[in-house]
Amino acid sequence: MLHYRWISSPLGGLRLLAGAEGLKEVSFEHRAGALPEGAREDGGRHPALAEAERQLREYFAGTGRAFDLPLAPEGTAFQRRVWSALRSIPYGCTWSYGELARRIGRPGAARAVGAANHANPIAIIVPCHRVVGRDGSLTGYGGGLWIKRWLLDFEAAQAGAAPGASSGFQEGSSKGASGSVS
Repeated sequence: MLHYRWISSPLGGLRLLAGAEGLKEVSFEHRAGALPEGAREDGGRHPALAEAERQLREYFAGTGRAFDLPLAPEGTAFQRRVWSALRSIPYGCTWSYGELARRIGRPGAARAVGAANHANPIAIIVPCHRVVGRDGSLTGYGGGLWIKRWLLDFEAAQAGAAPGASSGFQEGSSKGASGSVS
């Protein structure tokens, strides 16, 4: 059974959706589609939703920089591989689509990586907003480019970088934390 709840954020409402295996979705209110059939309002009881809400509140308060949650996004094996790699991008930094493609061992697949990035159902927690064009320019974002800019500027400010400076853009190799999406 799927459960959902809405939470407020500086970017508007966020809908969280989870099943028994973990968090399946974080979507922006203005982009949230129809709920899956049978999804029920949480009422504060689902542990994955409660923990996701707590960690998102810490993130927006500037006290949380990493998420440690059971994730269960639905997607192809390639998409899940990309989403797992997204969790390796350090807070306050960005990678290009090409860099992300290289990180998953598919250096010629920048466009496919972009498509998988766009299909990411778990906004913010699986940080697809940290992927930019090869030259550091902002490219598409499912929540809207203004939200992508806000998230990058917010993280840059929290990390001590100048907002609007592409948040530590890294085209080449960099070190990052590991993370996985099952």
